[in-house]
Amino acid sequence: MQRLYCTNGSIRPLNNVPLLGVAFTVKCPAGDNMMFHRAMDLAQPGDVIVVDGQGSVERSLAGEIMMLYCKSRKIAGVVVEGCMRDSDSIAKMDFPVYCKGITPQGPYKFGPGEINVPVCVGGQVINPGDILVGDGDGIAVIRPEDAEDVLQAVLDKVSLEETTIRNYSSGNVNYEKHQKLYGGQMENEGYSYFEKGAQD
Repeated sequence: MQRLYCTNGSIRPLNNVPLLGVAFTVKCPAGDNMMFHRAMDLAQPGDVIVVDGQGSVERSLAGEIMMLYCKSRKIAGVVVEGCMRDSDSIAKMDFPVYCKGITPQGPYKFGPGEINVPVCVGGQVINPGDILVGDGDGIAVIRPEDAEDVLQAVLDKVSLEETTIRNYSSGNVNYEKHQKLYGGQMENEGYSYFEKGAQD
């Protein structure tokens, strides 16, 4: 996907549970979770509730109890452009949660808000129905129309990397190939460098 469709480093997992599901998006005012609560009843099993809380770090938008409610409804996970609380409890849950930050300060419940509209989370525009895949590094956002092509590319990439990892782990490393590849690329791009001790 040309390195264009991953959330940035501001969105981090609160536990080690992999994320996979379809985006159910929510747009909330900063520090207000009324529409988040509504989304918890409207989202379907397999949906990932994606909350654009305007990136506010002043108030948390959810905690342990809301996450347990989502899990009971078989929601696939929660992603928040904003803060969560009860991080110690969520860290032990078998339910993927990602967010921008942590604060014990609670939210307001005044609204308004929007559901199933494009939102911005971690520097990415996420549309309702986008496929989200997450691990400890962050989240990839996949457009449904690209899903089959992306899956095949991933399978090919994993196969190649497994071979490389197996070779490197066993000491079967082609140093010449690596040097030629990246040294050649630098030369093609017109870069120059000097080895330590070399004279101009």
